[in-house]
Amino acid sequence: MKWLVLLGLLTSSECIVIIPLTKVKTMRKTLSEKNMLNNFLKEQAYRLSQISSRGSNITIHPLRNIMDMVYVGKITIGTPPQEFQVVFDTGSSELWVPSVFCPSSACSTHIRFRHLESSTFRPTQKTFSITYGSGSTKGFLAYDTVRIGDLLSTDQEFGLSMEEHGFEDLPFDGVLGLNYPDMSFITTIPIFDNLKNQGAFSEPVFAFYLGKGKAKGSVVMFGGVDHRYYKGELNWVPLIHAGDWSVHMDRISMKRKVIACSGGCEALVDTGTSLILGPRRLVNNIQKLIGATPQGSEHYISCFAVYTLPSIIFTINGINYPVPARAYIHKDSRGHCYPTFKENTVSTSTETWILGDVFLRLYFSVFDRGNDRIGLAQAV
Repeated sequence: MKWLVLLGLLTSSECIVIIPLTKVKTMRKTLSEKNMLNNFLKEQAYRLSQISSRGSNITIHPLRNIMDMVYVGKITIGTPPQEFQVVFDTGSSELWVPSVFCPSSACSTHIRFRHLESSTFRPTQKTFSITYGSGSTKGFLAYDTVRIGDLLSTDQEFGLSMEEHGFEDLPFDGVLGLNYPDMSFITTIPIFDNLKNQGAFSEPVFAFYLGKGKAKGSVVMFGGVDHRYYKGELNWVPLIHAGDWSVHMDRISMKRKVIACSGGCEALVDTGTSLILGPRRLVNNIQKLIGATPQGSEHYISCFAVYTLPSIIFTINGINYPVPARAYIHKDSRGHCYPTFKENTVSTSTETWILGDVFLRLYFSVFDRGNDRIGLAQAV
């Protein structure tokens, strides 16, 4: 499965499929502001049309930034196609959407797959159960046709939830995992692998550009890399082991002083995580260093700190990736500011950090399945 040259470094006129992502609010904030979000969604209808660049194979969907930090995109399932908004998640491997059999309140606020209306639907007797940091889902597995823009995965196995917890009133229907098959909680072939096996793209690579603030243009692209989304050269980082999007990180520093990952550590590059997560002791130390104060389960900081605090630098494979204060401090709808560092609640035997959207908005990321590596470059 190895290939020598990353032919994903293509021009925009070659076989690249680009799927736009919509930026929405982080889960933990949305859950406390359901009424405001519901009113927002009612007042502004959500319509996404597909745009194909003439003379190329790039597919682009218009973007919509709903509120804040989670990025979602459109897919369809079934024949005729039924549309869903999903999180494109490099931290998981499964694809699932709600089923019409799901009575949970979370399902009632989302689009549910109507299996009887699809001529290509094929059920199985297999069940699944997945737990995320923000919720959980249970259901059964089935096969059907799945489309991501112009990409078509026939006979794709996916999950249909019959029970959901923690996803109430969130503006996405399900999750599309882009991690390796090894990381799947259920024995299915992930959609990227299925597309690769079906020859949907020439090179096994995909990439993310996550827009900042209210800027439009967030995309996930398959089969190649569009140079317009980053500056300079891509810095390639080998994976710790083929089978997970984790890399070795050298250190985390501030003002030339190492503040975490002092002996090297593991970093998971995760598009499905909003914040930067790490071990409790080290995260609490960073909160103290930047002057954040605890209030209940949260930490808050003066909003003026974005003008005075230094960058926190993540060094990966010998390259420094600064994250400035304006990126690691966020303001909520009440005008309060909080650091985007959070405890990683998943216990690991080694020091592990999760580099989520706070980091990835600054750095364009390429996920190279052919060479088991990640490319990073400054986003435009």
